[in-house]
Amino acid sequence: MNPNGRPTAYKPDFCEQAHKYCLLGATNEELGELFGVTRRTIDNWIAGQPDFEAAVKSGRLVADSKVANGLYARAIGFERKVKRTALYRGEPKDFETNVYFPPDTQACIFWLRNRRRQTWRDAPNAAPADDGIDDIARLEAVSESIRHHDGAPDDGR
Repeated sequence: MNPNGRPTAYKPDFCEQAHKYCLLGATNEELGELFGVTRRTIDNWIAGQPDFEAAVKSGRLVADSKVANGLYARAIGFERKVKRTALYRGEPKDFETNVYFPPDTQACIFWLRNRRRQTWRDAPNAAPADDGIDDIARLEAVSESIRHHDGAPDDGR
């Protein structure tokens, strides 16, 4: 029963479904469509069913982490092993090569505008909080250490 005295449509086995759907980026409205209830009902389940809340939050955390990792990799550039097949003397041969994906300017801007709003905000005539020298030095140091890192960030593939 819910607080209004009506039977609830909630079932404990919804947790696994909600978790998996949240891994795909589902919103509360989309969860409501999946379970045949309103977004408000999903909000109530999250607030009143600890297992459901944990399933939704953990699914979203995993999905958000993978996206953030991918965005970060795009912002700094990365290297990936790629398997290819080519004909050699008339026969297909498999081989691996390392492919370098350079940093993506839009990903850099998006990341910095969200992580360093004071310095990187897009506001006309706004004076920066500081001259950014410390941030630039830190970015260069991190970039240098990443260039010497053996592998690309894990994107979950």
